[in-house]
Amino acid sequence: MVHISDGVLPPVMLAAGFLLTAILLFYSLRSTRAEEIPKISIITAALFVASLIHFPVGPTSVHLILNGIAGILLGRRAYAGVFVALTMQAVFFSHGGLTALGVNAFNMGFPALLAWQIFKIRFNCSMQKKGLLFGALAGGFAVLASVLLVSLELLATGEAFREISILVIAVHLPVMLIEAAVAGFAAGFLDKVKPEMLADGETGAANVY
Repeated sequence: MVHISDGVLPPVMLAAGFLLTAILLFYSLRSTRAEEIPKISIITAALFVASLIHFPVGPTSVHLILNGIAGILLGRRAYAGVFVALTMQAVFFSHGGLTALGVNAFNMGFPALLAWQIFKIRFNCSMQKKGLLFGALAGGFAVLASVLLVSLELLATGEAFREISILVIAVHLPVMLIEAAVAGFAAGFLDKVKPEMLADGETGAANVY
C-alpha cells in the first residue's frame, strides 16, 4: 500500500504534501522541451498501469512502483510523471484519493529524484558494469524510500497504524529486490547500447539544472 487513502492522514500532513508537491512539480517541469513530452508520456503510462495491478496481503496490498526506473530514464521530469499517473489513478479508479494526492506524489516522486541522483554517481566510477550496479541501487532504493515514507506517515497518525506500517515494509521487500534487478538490467543495457535514452544521456549534462 504505497497509496495512502483519503481520511487517513491529518489535514496538516495533507497540506504539507501539496506544498512539497507544488514546489517539486515546478522544479520538475521547469524548461521542459517539446521533444521530451513523448518520453515522459510513455514512462507515465507505465507508472499508471504498474500501480494498478494490486496483490492483496492481509489488510494491505502490494504492487510494482517503478519510480526508480522513472528517475533513471526521466531525471527531474520523473516527479511530473509520477504526479500525472497518480492523478489519473485517483480520478478514474479512486486509488489513493484526491486529498492525499500531494502526499502520495511526494512518497513516490521524491524517491524517484533520489534514484536519479544515485544513478548519476556512475559518472564518477570507473568499474565495469557500473550502469547495472547503480541502476540496481537506484531502483531498489527508490522502492525502499517510498515504503519508509508511507510507514513513517502512518506511524505519525498514532498507534492504530503501527502494525500496518510494519507490514507495508515487510511485504514490499520482495518488490524492492525485483525492481532493483529490473532497473539494474535495463539501465545496464541502455548505458551500453543507447545511453541517450537515460536521463543524463551520453555526457551526464542533461537534466542537471
